[in-house]
Amino acid sequence: MNESQPNLESEYLKDKKVALVHDFLVCQGGAEKVLAELSEMFPQAPIYTLLYDKEAMRGMFSDKDIRTSFLQNFPRFLRKRYRFLLPFFPVAIEAFDLRDFDIVISSSGAWSKGIVTRLNTRHIAYIHSPMRYVWDYNEHYLKEIGGGRLGLFKRMMLSYLRVWDREAADRPDVLIANSSYTQSRIAKYYRRESTVVYPPVTGSGQQSVIGEEQFAITNDHNMITDDAKGDFFGFGSKEYFLIVSRLTPNKKVELAVEAFNKLGLPLIVVGDGKQKQRLGRIAKHNIKVVGWQDDAAVATLYEHARALVFPAEDDFGMVMVEAMRYGVPVIAYADGGALEIVQEGVTGEFFRAQTPEIMADGVRRFLESKAQYDADVIIKTTERFSREKFEKDFLKFLS
Repeated sequence: MNESQPNLESEYLKDKKVALVHDFLVCQGGAEKVLAELSEMFPQAPIYTLLYDKEAMRGMFSDKDIRTSFLQNFPRFLRKRYRFLLPFFPVAIEAFDLRDFDIVISSSGAWSKGIVTRLNTRHIAYIHSPMRYVWDYNEHYLKEIGGGRLGLFKRMMLSYLRVWDREAADRPDVLIANSSYTQSRIAKYYRRESTVVYPPVTGSGQQSVIGEEQFAITNDHNMITDDAKGDFFGFGSKEYFLIVSRLTPNKKVELAVEAFNKLGLPLIVVGDGKQKQRLGRIAKHNIKVVGWQDDAAVATLYEHARALVFPAEDDFGMVMVEAMRYGVPVIAYADGGALEIVQEGVTGEFFRAQTPEIMADGVRRFLESKAQYDADVIIKTTERFSREKFEKDFLKFLS
């Protein structure tokens, strides 16, 4: 718990039992970082989740009381392919027994806001996004999973989930949105008011979290060692562009790889996901797809990057703020949370269509004006995304 946060032992909170609920603990991402902060604020609160993959979480939440749904008892091959369990998710989230708790905080990108609580339990839902694949990403999602003979059934299933999601959004007492963009989507799809509380972004913009020391990375046979100081997967400091993302189709990393194939500029892609092998195959010699890296490695890669590239439309986009905490400008698609984070010409550059050609043009414009970016100014703009502000704003809904 941060020393500067308000005292949690208020008259309202001191005798209250708190539980946290999160959709899945099967990979590390921005939503999981928010959950980690909530867990630090309420260290005694158990975490309820549909599925927990201890290996994939790489030690994150290993010291917490994790309580899973009945889906955790399914065979491992099904848990690893949890899309096949989609019809069970509404039932599983509603089956959690939360009668013993006075306050339940759900961290929801899809499912956890749908928990059922007793009348006197206060349910606060932190919404990372309305269920994107049944609303505005519906047709894209159907193309990704394919139609085939089951195309009609899949459409019917998504229609059912859309109805369930709308009803589930009425269950929390309070909705908190992670951005104004998410707030507008909540109003459109759920017809509910919400309050914006930006996610907490940790890390220092003044120096690397591991100082001037080099770190070792042993992933995909690439390595940075003391013997290669200043060498980042074959690139020099401030020479390469950086992407930190889940490697899934909706993150549009393939778009960036195609653009940088044309530009011939150095690009490092950090992350894991089902597109990793494909991206590695299509990437030319100027692009390194290096897989998952730990926090210390990512921090150093942020610090020495020329710019972060963010090609997706995201409800917030925490990695943009993480990079900016190191004074690194951002080249982002001009939609979603990026419009609330990046100030064009001050902290980064926008491109306004998700095509390789338009993205490449955005990179060229950045290079033409790179001298105008001031690292100290970029760092200053991230203060509104601090851990302390998140805690203060969030706690006022509880006290």
